[in-house]
Amino acid sequence: MAKLSKSNPPQFTTDIFQNEYLADGAREVNAIVTVTSTGGGTTGGRPLGALDAAPTPSGDSAVVIMVDCSGSMDYPPTKMRNARDATAVAIDTIRDGVAFAVVAGTHEAKDIYPGDGSLAVADDRTREAAKQSLRKLSAGGGTAIGTWLDKADKLFLTRREIAIRHAILLTDGRNEHEKPEDLQRVLDRVTGHYTSDCRGVGTDWELPELRRISSALLGTVDIVAEPSGLAEDFRGMMTTAMSKQVADVALRIWTPANASVKFVKQVAPDLEDLTGRRAEAGPRAGDYPTGSWGDESRDYHVCVEVPSAAVGNEMLAARISLVLPQSDGSTEVLSQGLVKAVWTDDLASSTRISPQVAHYTGQAELAESIQVGLEAHRAGNLDLATAKLGAAVRLAHQTGNEGTYRLLQKVVDVVDPKEGTVRFRKDVSEADSMTLDTRSTKTVRVKK
Repeated sequence: MAKLSKSNPPQFTTDIFQNEYLADGAREVNAIVTVTSTGGGTTGGRPLGALDAAPTPSGDSAVVIMVDCSGSMDYPPTKMRNARDATAVAIDTIRDGVAFAVVAGTHEAKDIYPGDGSLAVADDRTREAAKQSLRKLSAGGGTAIGTWLDKADKLFLTRREIAIRHAILLTDGRNEHEKPEDLQRVLDRVTGHYTSDCRGVGTDWELPELRRISSALLGTVDIVAEPSGLAEDFRGMMTTAMSKQVADVALRIWTPANASVKFVKQVAPDLEDLTGRRAEAGPRAGDYPTGSWGDESRDYHVCVEVPSAAVGNEMLAARISLVLPQSDGSTEVLSQGLVKAVWTDDLASSTRISPQVAHYTGQAELAESIQVGLEAHRAGNLDLATAKLGAAVRLAHQTGNEGTYRLLQKVVDVVDPKEGTVRFRKDVSEADSMTLDTRSTKTVRVKK
C-alpha cells in the first residue's frame, strides 16, 4: 500500500478558486482545485558511493525502462544507437537504492537487465552492468506493446513492498502485432499498479495508442521527432521520476444528498479527464486517482450539480480532500478544501465567472480546436481545419499559451491572432503536425 517517504515527507495544500454565487434556480457549481506538494521532492541523480558497496534497497521507488527493439528501429540505424545512448543516460540518473530493470520490446518482451525476472538495486556497480547490457538492444521483430506493459508489471510485482513504481516506454511504430482488444485487456489489468511516461520517436507511431496508454497509467506522452533528442528527453523523464516521494494519492470528493459530481478533470499541467476513473469511497464520496507526487502543483476542474434553491440559501456543494490509503485499510487526509454555493438575485455576482474557471475552460477548448482542426486537415476538409486552427490561435493568444502558439505558427500563417485569422502553410512537415497534436493537451496556468 502507498506510503509517504519516511524522510522529508511532502506537505500538501489545497486551494479552491470559484464564484460561489448562483442565480435563482441555478444548479451547476464550478471550481478550480489547486493542489500543491512541497518539501518532499528530490532533484534526481544519485549520491556518490563505492563501486564495491553492496546495493541496499531504498524501498520507496522502482523504475522499468521499456525500449522498442522492433525492426523499424533500424531505419535509420542511428535510431537504435540513439535509443541505447538515451537509456544509458536514464540509467545514470537513477539514484542509489532504487530498484530498476531494462526491457527490450518487440512482438514479445525480454528483460535484458538484470535478466532474471527480477529488479536490480541501483548503485555504481549495477548501473555500469546495466549500461553494458544495452548492447543486447538490437532491432528485429514486430511490435506488441501489451507484452511490454505486462512484463513491466511482472517485474514490479517481484517487489510488492515498493510504493512508487514508474515506467518509461519508447516506441517508433504502430502496435501492429497485437489486437487493440488485447492491449486494452493488459491496460485494464495493470492500471493502478504503476505509472508510465510514453514517448514516440519519429513520426510513424500512433498518437491515439500512446495517449491511451499514458492516460490509463497516469503518465505523460510526447514526441521526440529527431532520435538525437532522445538522451535529453530520457534524462528529464528519469529526473522527474526520481523526484516522486508519494504514490497512489487520490482526490476524494464528497457531495451532500441530492448533489452529484458532473466531472473531474486535471487541467494543469496537462489536460486529463478523470471522471470515469471514480472509485466509490463511502456514502456520497468518490476517489479520483492522481498518481505519484514530488515537489509540484496541479490544477483540477471540478463541476458539481446541486439541488436548485431559492435566493438567500447557502450550502456546502462539495468537500474535496487529498487522501492516501494506509496499509491498515485506513485513509490519511493530506489536505482539504470546500466548494460552496450561495443563491443570489444580484446579477453582477451570479454572472461573474471565476478567472481560473474561465481560463481552463479556454485551455480545454484550445486543445479540442487543435485536435479537430488537424483531423479535418488530414481528411481534406480545409475549411473546417482553417476555422478550428484559427480558433486555436485566438485562444492561445488570449490565454498566453506561448508554447502552443509557437507550435501553431509552424502549421499555419497567422494573419490576425486576436481574430484567429490564419492560412495553412504549404509543405507542413509531418513532425510539426504531430508535435502540435501531441502537445495540444499541455496547458499554461492562470497569470498572476
